[in-house]
Order: sequence, then C-alpha cells, then structure tokens
Amino acid sequence: MKKLGLMFIGVLFVVAELFAQTPVSPLAEGVKMLNYEKNKSALVFFKEAMDKNPTDGETIFWYGQALLAQNYNGIPTAEFIKKAKDVYQAGLQAKGNDPWLLIGMSHVQTLEGADNNAVKQNIEVAITSTLNTKGKYKGKPNQEIINAIGRVYSELPISKGDHRYAVDKLKETISAYDVVTPSLYVNMGINYLKLGGEFGGEAVTAFQNAINADPKNAYALYRIGKIYQTQNNKESVEEYFKKAVDADPAIAPVYFALYIFYADNNTSMAKSNLDLFLKYADKDPIFEYFSADYLYRSGQFDLSLEKAKAMEAAGNLTVFPTLAVLLAKNYDHKGDSILAKSYIEPYINNTPAEKLVNTDYELAVKVLSRFSGNQLALAGILEKAIAADTAKVNKLKYYKLGADMYEKASMYTDALKWYSNLVDLKGSKAEFDYYKLASLSLNAKMVL
Repeated sequence: MKKLGLMFIGVLFVVAELFAQTPVSPLAEGVKMLNYEKNKSALVFFKEAMDKNPTDGETIFWYGQALLAQNYNGIPTAEFIKKAKDVYQAGLQAKGNDPWLLIGMSHVQTLEGADNNAVKQNIEVAITSTLNTKGKYKGKPNQEIINAIGRVYSELPISKGDHRYAVDKLKETISAYDVVTPSLYVNMGINYLKLGGEFGGEAVTAFQNAINADPKNAYALYRIGKIYQTQNNKESVEEYFKKAVDADPAIAPVYFALYIFYADNNTSMAKSNLDLFLKYADKDPIFEYFSADYLYRSGQFDLSLEKAKAMEAAGNLTVFPTLAVLLAKNYDHKGDSILAKSYIEPYINNTPAEKLVNTDYELAVKVLSRFSGNQLALAGILEKAIAADTAKVNKLKYYKLGADMYEKASMYTDALKWYSNLVDLKGSKAEFDYYKLASLSLNAKMVL
C-alpha cells in the first residue's frame, strides 16, 4: 500500500512538471483568433490586453502581430507595417532590449528589406537573454521565445526571411525538451512549406507531431488538409478537414478552403461551406466578394459582375486584390479580353507566388495569349507558377499550358522545350507523347 502511494505521488510530480513546462498563456485566445484568420477580432483582443498590461513585452509583441495581420493578400500594407513598427519601437525605448520586442521588430525589419544576417543578430540576442538558468533545462532555449521566432518566419513571404534558420531553431528546441508546446511543431511545419514543395512530407510530419501532442489541435489538422488540397487529393482533404471541424466547429478557414475546393464542381457543397465560413469568420463587408464569386460559379454572371463592380467602386480592389480575379473572369466570360487583361495581368505580376492558385495562372494564360507578343511574359508567369506550386499535377498543367501557347504561336522550338519538360516531369511517355514530341520536332526543323 505504501509502495502504491509513492507511485501515485510520483505520477502527481510528473503531471505537475508537464503543466509547469506548458503553461496556458492568457493571450492564447488571441493567438487562436490569428490562426483562425479572425484578424479583426484578434486586433481588438490584443489592444485590450495591451491597454491592461502596457509594459508586458509578450503582450506588445502579439499586438504588433495582430497589426501586421490586417491584410487580405497575406502581405501587410505599408500602413500597418508602420503601425507595428511604431508599437515595437515605443516598447523598446521604454523597456530596452526586451526579447519579445526584438523578435517583433525583426519581423518589421525583414518586411522592410533589412539584411537577413543583421536581423538574425537581434534574434540571437533575444534567444541568449532568455535561456533557462536553472533546473533540468538549464542553458536550453525558452520555448515561447523560439515559438515567437517560428511564428514570425511563418508569417513572412517565401521571398523574405531565412526559413531554414527558423526550422533549425525550432528543431533544436524541440529536441531539447521532453514535453513540447504543440505550436512549435505547427510553426515548423509552416516554415518547411516556405522552403518549397519538396519539404511537404516534413511539413505533414511536423503538423502530425502537433496533433500527437494535442489530438484536438484543429489548426494542425487544417494545415495538413491544406497540403492535400494543393495536391487535389480529395479523400485526404475531406478526411483532415472533417477532423479539424470535429475538433473545433468554429475554425472558419476550413469552411473557406472547402468552398474553394468544391466551387468548380459542386455548387451546393460550395454554398453550404461558404455559409458556414461567413457564420464563423469575422464580420466584414469585404465578404460580399464571396457572394459575388459564388454567383459567378453558379452561372449568375450579370449579378456577379454587378456586385464585383460595386465593390471596386467602393475602393475594395485596393484592400482586397483578389477582387481583380473575379472581375477578370467576368469580363472574360463577356468576351471583353481587353478589360479582362487589365485586371488579371497586374494581379499576377504583383501578387506573391504563394498567394496565387493554379486557376489564377490558367486565367492569365487564357486571357493574355489572345494578345500577340505576350509569349515571353506568359512563360515567365508559368515559370513562377512551377517554382511555387507543390503539386506535380499542377506543374504538369503549367508545362502543358506553356507548350500549347507556343504551339499556337507557331513557336515550335519553345513548344518542344516545354513539352519535353512536361514528359520529363511525368517520368514516362504515353503513345501520344511520342507523337507530340515528334510532331513538334518536325515543325521546329521546318521553321528553322
């Protein structure tokens, strides 16, 4: 009996240690809002938190993160970058080199184009100043500080920041602890995705580790579903999105992802998921866009264009650039290629690659190929798509678009190059591929 009592006490000590290592932050609800893309609600939450605790570095950090999240295309506007910078600078002036604020300022500096090595020096100061000073994990990095670093890099565009550095810091910290905050794995997974499509497997493993640590982690389940969505893997998309919703029915991004997934082939499923998205997402007039998009996809083209033009007249094209795609689609359907081109061309050229989807590229090629002399520009657009997309099926589609474009323009040498790349990526030749390669080769020699 005495032995059993000692064992029970030992279990209590283990449980106590686990809770001591992974405390629940009072700011966790606001972080969840950011993950669920309820950015306006998160901004209100963190502003109120900062008003109550204006000198706390962690609170100031998250308020700055909420400011940087006020965007519709994934890239903060100059206005909100400045607001976040002002917040972080004021905090640093008041508190000195607070580690949380150094990390927040590093986010701003990277967005402004600062040298990555200079930014990392500030981050290293933040890490060194918060190393554990006693106990089992003496000398090891502070999990929450490393998590904040991982968060910052996960929010940076692919073209900015050293995402490999973030992955390495996260891996180092994860390996140092017996019990790990699940969001460390989530941020590692997102940063793996920023390294390129070949790291998709590592990303899935990282998200799965977050789920193993927290089976109700709806956000990690959603992120796995998003990976399978890029691969058009219907079975896995539905499996993981269902698990995410079962874990937390209020996770709005899942419903939006399903809306996009079903939009072109199942309008009733698309509509039901759109309704759920609007139910759980922040209330925002900009969501009229999704109503206009649904009208287009359900064949109500005049109503869709009317709504889209009203949004443009209200100035929403500036704050929600994706509206340009809907306008281009509507004008393309009406046969007005000039107006369609005026919307899709700048959108494709000015939007970060990770924010574009395969249908954006297809629309750009469809519209721009109607204008002579655009082949080189279109090839550049498709090369951008091939570099950014993680799905082999989409890469094959882009190579075919390029080959078809050049063949229609009687530029057979270039068409042959693009079709050869398609076959190489496919890894095998069908009977039609032999015929196509021979035909393009023959035509290329005749032109020469």
